[in-house]
Amino acid sequence: MTTFQERYAASLMNTFGPPKLTLVRGAGAHVWDDQGNEYLDLLGGIAVNALGHGHPALVSAVTTQLETLGHISNFFTSPAQVELAEKLVALLDAGPAKVFVTNSGTEANEAAFKLTRRTGRTHVVAAEGGFHGRTMGSLALTSKEAYRTPFLPLPGDVTFVPYGDAEALAAAVTGETAAILLEPIQGEAGVVVPPEGYLAAARAIADEHGALLWLDEVQTGMGRTGQWFAHHAPHIGGQGVVPDVVTVAKGLGGGFPIGACLGVGAAGDLLEPGNHGTTFGGNPVACAAALAVLGTIQADGLLEQASVLGHKLRDGLAADPRVTEVRGEGLLIGLDLVSDRSAEVAAVALAGGFIVNNPTPGRIRLAPPLVLTEDDVASFLTAWPSILDQAGL
Repeated sequence: MTTFQERYAASLMNTFGPPKLTLVRGAGAHVWDDQGNEYLDLLGGIAVNALGHGHPALVSAVTTQLETLGHISNFFTSPAQVELAEKLVALLDAGPAKVFVTNSGTEANEAAFKLTRRTGRTHVVAAEGGFHGRTMGSLALTSKEAYRTPFLPLPGDVTFVPYGDAEALAAAVTGETAAILLEPIQGEAGVVVPPEGYLAAARAIADEHGALLWLDEVQTGMGRTGQWFAHHAPHIGGQGVVPDVVTVAKGLGGGFPIGACLGVGAAGDLLEPGNHGTTFGGNPVACAAALAVLGTIQADGLLEQASVLGHKLRDGLAADPRVTEVRGEGLLIGLDLVSDRSAEVAAVALAGGFIVNNPTPGRIRLAPPLVLTEDDVASFLTAWPSILDQAGL
């Protein structure tokens, strides 16, 4: 009998390599494959499934909205679209702002990239190790050569500087710079937390040269770090850092495709009619999904839960001497191993019923659902030493 893996290879483009599993259902932070095996999902669809799998609030919101009104195009609006924009502006808490709703994080960054061009400048300074998407525009802002090289030339005038180095950032920004683009915590690089004061320095440098400060919170936003936005954390940005542009996605829809570009103050008026558009972005169903996710995070105290369980996970992982460093905020966690065996660790973990990610040869990344439980944390930490043993560490 032909397997799903074989059917996948025959019918889907080979952009991701062979899938590790064929998943058929999920509940909370757990998923099951087509063989009936259960896994604790510690990756959450790469920081997407904020409410885990099959959450009744999300299912109800999507079903009700789809039964009422599905797609209407952006010739019109819906209560859900307006309410979501208002909610995002309130959560950002940066003063007056306006929102462009997209289908994904990459599209949110494309909108922001175009927005920066409306300043009349073209130069952007971004960080080494940053990841902002795979479309031609967002890829131009992503430093990894393996992603970039096959598609050169990319939209130009982008300078990359070492992440966390305020002096290098200051040296790269000029009077021709449209924007500084940073992740408050780098995700794809293995959860890299910047030095305290780095974002404040970036804000000051942007102000000195009349540039925009653009924060990519696609992976770090929407409660992932125990704050609505990672730059709200006191030791990362705090109240003193107010960005001009913020992009979000991933956890915003809890698995339903949606993203958003927020422009603060004057930046919210840079894109005018005809400058940008989207067919599906801001559709009522996606907006209803996002509102359900945000409402549930608030009602169920999931910001605090992410902080508490994140501390337990980080402390437990760091207790093993084969882990040399643990980083992160809330339920976005990265750790360094004593040797470059992260692929082996991820494979052993998967065989044992735990889904983790190996973003670099020596690093493991965790981004589980915010509905993760204490029992889930305990089961993983109990298995962790054996996982490292079997991985040859």
